[in-house]
Amino acid sequence: MSSIAVSSIVFACAFGGAILGMSVRAKLPQPHLNPESKDIVKLGMGLVGTLSALVLGLLIASAKGSYDAQSSELTQMAARVVVLDRLLAHYGPETKEARALLRGSVVRILDQAWSKRHAGTSQLEAPSGGEGLLDKVQELTPKDDKQRLLQAQATSVVLGLGETRWLQYAQGAVSVSMPLLIVLVFWLTTIFVSFGLFAPANATVLTSLLVSALSVSAAILLILELYSPYSGLIRVSSAPLRGALTQLGN
Repeated sequence: MSSIAVSSIVFACAFGGAILGMSVRAKLPQPHLNPESKDIVKLGMGLVGTLSALVLGLLIASAKGSYDAQSSELTQMAARVVVLDRLLAHYGPETKEARALLRGSVVRILDQAWSKRHAGTSQLEAPSGGEGLLDKVQELTPKDDKQRLLQAQATSVVLGLGETRWLQYAQGAVSVSMPLLIVLVFWLTTIFVSFGLFAPANATVLTSLLVSALSVSAAILLILELYSPYSGLIRVSSAPLRGALTQLGN
């Protein structure tokens, strides 16, 4: 289910809860609406509201951390790509095939993650081609100490690139815990029911509840989008990798 669909469900639950509270209020006997009853309900909903705020804050922080990690790894990968290309260029013309394979890998990653025909893909595809690049580097036959050093350094960078790519792929499968999200939505719905239970049915109140429900659903949308950095509305910038691509082969 898409993040927009989930956030729409959250909005329907929250605002629908407020409307339900208003409907129930009209049928409750007067003793149920006295100040003492209101105070008890406010105390209970204050506890639920505090729990909801804590969980919502933790989810946003976790999602932002996941997004920042993916962005940082992409920048690191772009830097390693340029360094590897420079190492191979200094080694000599024998690395022409390896450099072409490296460029092809970068183009393929850009196509997978940011092309229009892959729009909506929730994560990067499984890394491929890394073993071929490693084989090309290891097949080189150094003629002196300088080339042996460059080959060793290039091998280390290739292994680092492979580790980063598999880490990005593994992190792409991480998402918000659905049981936790369901419990949070239940808490939020309960809070909105309590809002409607003691709220007068007028345009100002309805508008306020509508904006509040939209804000809550927008927070859920933000969380889900941050967990999908290669699709949706909030995407990791491809600028570092595209910048690295312009440096390859020079």
